Amino acid sequence: MVQTLREHSFLFTELVARDFKKKYKRTLLGMLWSVLSPLLTLLVMKIIFTQFFGSGMEHYTTYLFCGNLVYSYFNESTSQGMSSLTSNAGIFTKVNVPKYLFLLSKNVQTLINFGITLCVFFLFCMLDGITFTWQFFLLLFPITCLMAFNVGVGLILSALFVFFKDIQYLWSVFTMLLMYMSAIFYTTSGYSHIFQQLFYVNPVYCYITYFRQIVIDGMLPSPGLHALCVGYALLALGVGALIYKKKNHDFLYYV
Repeated sequence: MVQTLREHSFLFTELVARDFKKKYKRTLLGMLWSVLSPLLTLLVMKIIFTQFFGSGMEHYTTYLFCGNLVYSYFNESTSQGMSSLTSNAGIFTKVNVPKYLFLLSKNVQTLINFGITLCVFFLFCMLDGITFTWQFFLLLFPITCLMAFNVGVGLILSALFVFFKDIQYLWSVFTMLLMYMSAIFYTTSGYSHIFQQLFYVNPVYCYITYFRQIVIDGMLPSPGLHALCVGYALLALGVGALIYKKKNHDFLYYV
């Protein structure tokens, strides 16, 4: 893959630049929406949920921001990646290029937005009295796993979208359900131990939990959580790569 990216570096760079410019085309604030959008979402969630779930919880704003930060990155990356093949059919049906380049360009664009929001998140941590420790460097681990997981899910969704356009509507419903199952604005401490463990079936919840344990709790996550983060990422990448390999030529006839 690295060799392929080098060979098609110019195309890949142009795709990333195009996707980034397209996102903010004809907007007055441009890139500022990368900061304003998550902050406005956080403000709404804080106003609505603080009285119900976070009235007696320390660092509840940071708790909310952790969940919203990770979930928004996952949702944006996978939702935009879904149409990466169909929206670029005019290119790969005429030029022989690796089709996953289009998905990767979408993921780079969403990663840039995530990075900008992450800087704002760290600023909020300081304002909320969070103590920065060396363990913050470990956040590179869940971020890397989440990047790989998003690419894997994007490979699956973009392939399915070529053959089944209904997947876009099913995915929007599924991501809404996933949001409520990821404990973004509530805690799982009130549930039984067995029920708490069931939350780890949700990959997004695992990545959110890793963030919260480092940032808010100041503790090193367990080896089991590390294994889950890596396992979900590898599973998604493996399934996505297998689908692309088997359906590579079929894409040309359905787009």
